[in-house]
Amino acid sequence: MAAKRIFTAAMATETNTFSPIVIDRRAFVESFYAAPGAHPDTATLCTAPIPVGRRFCAAEGWELIEGSAAWADPAGLVSGPAHVGLRDEILDQLRAALPVDAVVLGLHGAMVAQGCDDPEGDLLARVREIVGPDVLVCAELDPHSHLTAKRVAAADFFVVFKEFPHTDFVDRAEDLWRIVVDTLHERVRPVMSTYDCRMIDIFPTSRQPMRGFVDRMMQIEAEDARVLSLSAIHGFMAGDVPEMGTKMIAVTDGDAALGAELAERLGQELFANRGRHMMPVLTAEEAVAQAMAAEAFPVVIADIWDNPGGGTAGDATVVLKALMACGATGVAIGTIWDPIAVGLCTATGVGGVMPLRFGAKSAPDTGEPVDALVRVEALVPEAAMVFGESVVPFGPAARIALLDAEGRDTGIQVILNTVRAQSYDPSLFTAMGVEIAAQKILVLKSTNHFYAAFAPIAAEILYCSAGKPYPNDPATNPYRFVRPDIWPRVADPFATGA
Repeated sequence: MAAKRIFTAAMATETNTFSPIVIDRRAFVESFYAAPGAHPDTATLCTAPIPVGRRFCAAEGWELIEGSAAWADPAGLVSGPAHVGLRDEILDQLRAALPVDAVVLGLHGAMVAQGCDDPEGDLLARVREIVGPDVLVCAELDPHSHLTAKRVAAADFFVVFKEFPHTDFVDRAEDLWRIVVDTLHERVRPVMSTYDCRMIDIFPTSRQPMRGFVDRMMQIEAEDARVLSLSAIHGFMAGDVPEMGTKMIAVTDGDAALGAELAERLGQELFANRGRHMMPVLTAEEAVAQAMAAEAFPVVIADIWDNPGGGTAGDATVVLKALMACGATGVAIGTIWDPIAVGLCTATGVGGVMPLRFGAKSAPDTGEPVDALVRVEALVPEAAMVFGESVVPFGPAARIALLDAEGRDTGIQVILNTVRAQSYDPSLFTAMGVEIAAQKILVLKSTNHFYAAFAPIAAEILYCSAGKPYPNDPATNPYRFVRPDIWPRVADPFATGA
């Protein structure tokens, strides 16, 4: 068999269309950008197909032609120049690589740009136009994405992270490449079937019923050789686009009827459990009271709706204000996004004491700014944490201690950051010199990605709904483009006339 030539690249972010923070080219560079051939050996979430592809192609003796890899931490719309620039950069690299036997991409699936509500579909359609109908085109996706008809028409198949938190992005990239290898060896013929569940929900796999659902998908894949991959597209409720919602994907070995039956059966199972997937949540006052009454520590409070991983600024102060009002001590907050405050702390220097106003600058429903006397405890010019194999930057960053009017320590520490990032891992705190074992309460900005890393060290985890910086109620969110015939906007979207 002649050696194959495969092109790979990545273009990814998650767009909260309600967020006021525009993503430009600089935002991609700050979060993650690798020129062709410069991707590190470790995988970075949506760019995992590139380093994983190196291993698979080396084992086969195939040539892997690497294009650009770009990831921006979630925010609002991607600027038109940033979108078109990254897209055309990858397309030009593909043209220069021709002829190729396959195109393997790392995408997120929830990008929305100025003037384009489906950048991934646009990219895939242009890739298909360049390579023609007979070249294999596939991609790995994040489940918090929009499975548009344009994408399905352009690609041969998708493989999607199964876990939320997304601990399996390398495993799913390996699944993607196994199917690529088997297809190019003519051992399988992937056929993709999809099913529209007509719903909007949140599906953490750290609890039932989604834990069991994912386990069943993996069991079917393991036991039925005709099934190459099963995936649930959760949807991304902060993306106000026409094709937003939950969908199922079944990739089979040439058996479209089996794929359609599986996708519908599993999709209907998701729909039957609608409203039962989301973790129970507390108000800020309830979460603080429960944490302060605890007898084992640390207690983790997850500020789930001020999650930079969902496109918010990450500067809400609602939980912090509630803790301050109750006189809580032994508290570490990670993080509050405030580049201006970090600059002021940097100018003051470690050990410096000053009055500081920080937080709640980005948007309504984020609380009120905090005015406090603070001491600068630590400054890190390039702070970063880990997420699985990935390195996630969040600096320059400062750790401050809140003081009372007499300059005494109140027992509350806050990490201020300049690069928005959700709270993935305890290394967020240790990178800034926080002694986790000495804390009673840790406050995180994350919906569920924190769970895998924090569950082993937390005495208790409390999910907190504090304000509404994120559009978190799909029944009442002020959508303009989301279709009306979708649960919970209607009770039964499958009913006649719904």
